[in-house]
Amino acid sequence: MSRPLILCVDDDPAILRLMLKLLEDVDCDIETASDGEAALERIEARAPDLVLLDKQMPRMDGLEVCRRLKAEPLTRLIPVVLITAEHDTEHRVLALEAGADDFLAKPVESAELQARVRSLLRLKRVYDRLEDTEQVIFALARAVEAKDAYTEAHTERVAGTARLLGSYLGLGEEDLDDLYRGGMIHDIGKIGIPDAILLKPGKLTPEEWSLMKQHTTMGEEIARPLKSARSLLAIIRHHHENVDGSGYPDGLRGDEIPLLARIVAVCDGFDAMTSDRPYRPGIPREQALHILREGSGSQWDPDVVKLFVDRVAGARPLPLAGGYRPPLLYQQPPRPGRVA
Repeated sequence: MSRPLILCVDDDPAILRLMLKLLEDVDCDIETASDGEAALERIEARAPDLVLLDKQMPRMDGLEVCRRLKAEPLTRLIPVVLITAEHDTEHRVLALEAGADDFLAKPVESAELQARVRSLLRLKRVYDRLEDTEQVIFALARAVEAKDAYTEAHTERVAGTARLLGSYLGLGEEDLDDLYRGGMIHDIGKIGIPDAILLKPGKLTPEEWSLMKQHTTMGEEIARPLKSARSLLAIIRHHHENVDGSGYPDGLRGDEIPLLARIVAVCDGFDAMTSDRPYRPGIPREQALHILREGSGSQWDPDVVKLFVDRVAGARPLPLAGGYRPPLLYQQPPRPGRVA
């Protein structure tokens, strides 16, 4: 394993030299930056495992650097220690509100610094293992998508539009992240569906359709062992429920269906309708919006549909989640008034 990387940020060269000296006994690599903007540039070039950050600096202070790191999905799990000469409670509160993981007062004492650094580096290794496990789940989802080119970028679009729709609904960052991640893996259970069914160019038989519907519960079982995916299980299991109770797997009605699953269901249905499938060509956008309106209150949540039609569907092109190659979506051949 490579050695962890620590970024020390301070505008005083003497302090940086002292930090290097104090960390000599810690098994790590160390980089330095002289102000907040330089720190962000270094982090963009190579993400460290820990940031030791002076609070008072020119151009951009440590609080603002910390806020920016904690606001970005790619950097928010990097532990940040704010170091300041101010010892009062008010400044500690400001540091915590900025998202700092720890707080040290100057002058920094060697044993305390080393203990906190080692503790936070252990925490970062735990975060990394969780992320590695989550990437296995996303890799499985991409393996499903790789079976067929028709649905390329389907879940990427679902994830992006679901997150955008959630933002218009005023949801918090955690829910928005769940919409993104849930949209990416909502059909992961299809890895357990035979290719003969997934790739069938014609209508599914009742027996085949019964098996196809099991992808929701299969997906839930695949993701259940991953603690970081527990908040996504409702999306995976319930994104094919209908508000009139006619959906699957549990026949939930209305608000019994979790809100995030109702959001993904609308985005999923619209993208499925407008995309080509082996058994049918995609339909025009306006026709798909008409079907959404027709199914509002029976298949889909009417409030979610209205916001999607009014705010999200006007985005051209619809947003992508970014970065991933998404899994497959194969729907039941549409029945009158419904999209599976």
